[in-house]
Amino acid sequence: MNILVTGGAGYIGSHTCVELLNAGHQIIVFDNFCNSFPAAIQRVEKITGQSAVLVEGDIRDRAALEQVLRQHECDAVIHFAGLKAVGESIVEPLAYYANNVVGTVRLLEAMQTVGVKTLVFSSSATVYGNPQYLPLTEAHPLSASNPYGRSKIMIEDMLRDFYAAHPDWRIALLRYFNPVGAHESGLIGEDPQGIPNNLMPFITQVAIGKRDRLNIWGGDYGTLDGTGVRDFIHVVDLAIGHLDALEYLEKAQCFTVNLGTGKGHSVLDVVKAFERACGRTLPFAIAARRPGDVAACYADVTLAKTALGWQARRSLDDMCTDSWRWQTSNPNGFRT
Repeated sequence: MNILVTGGAGYIGSHTCVELLNAGHQIIVFDNFCNSFPAAIQRVEKITGQSAVLVEGDIRDRAALEQVLRQHECDAVIHFAGLKAVGESIVEPLAYYANNVVGTVRLLEAMQTVGVKTLVFSSSATVYGNPQYLPLTEAHPLSASNPYGRSKIMIEDMLRDFYAAHPDWRIALLRYFNPVGAHESGLIGEDPQGIPNNLMPFITQVAIGKRDRLNIWGGDYGTLDGTGVRDFIHVVDLAIGHLDALEYLEKAQCFTVNLGTGKGHSVLDVVKAFERACGRTLPFAIAARRPGDVAACYADVTLAKTALGWQARRSLDDMCTDSWRWQTSNPNGFRT
């Protein structure tokens, strides 16, 4: 298939592009590079030995989207393009609603005009809010404590409403848990701009000496070691989940599914695993809890296994080893 990948130069997008090309698909990457780099797609081409089309554009530009969809005769869209920092969303809520929600509206309008009716959407476990029970099933009530999470809920609701009005469409809503790791080649990985918002890139920067220490936000949760517990999933496993979802859409028209490991690991579990990967002790300090953080969050992945035939296969040690390889091979990320 010819697949338009919005935000395809980003962290999850670039890893999914590798899997799409390796599976024989043609990809057209549409990205404005506000938090990604064109070099990522060059690396994708190096990994796969195949070429990709790269188009610079904004997800809110309906005319540009229509042109790309038509010109490349796209069969489907995988939609990653979106702002994703929880803290930033609290400070700049309008930017998140404009980019994430309005951008998705423009994409749907363009797809409808051109006649492309297959969409895989990048959602998030943040739509579950503070868990009422664990593990989290897809039927868990939705809520969010920040504009980023609310933008994902809005888009999910919009897609379900759109499908109800247009049942000939095929739409997958994939709720990610906590993506970490990097491609085993060390050529692509997570490259945050400024201070990392996520745990793993912060740990890797401490390990390589770019930051003095890791602050662990909260050591008094009701967990085994007092630190927060999350469902960390290797980004390559997550990328493969998009291919399985795309294949499943050939026989299912609209579905929502969790993509996680089904296991929770604490922040200290991750620190210890990373120390094994890099062979050194990581300095850290326990700090006060951050507002909005929850004690534990991990997925029920039964539906992903039964419906998609998908499950995460890479371990926490794999995630840390691959993250360390990426960081040491690219100390300045794609700016190297």
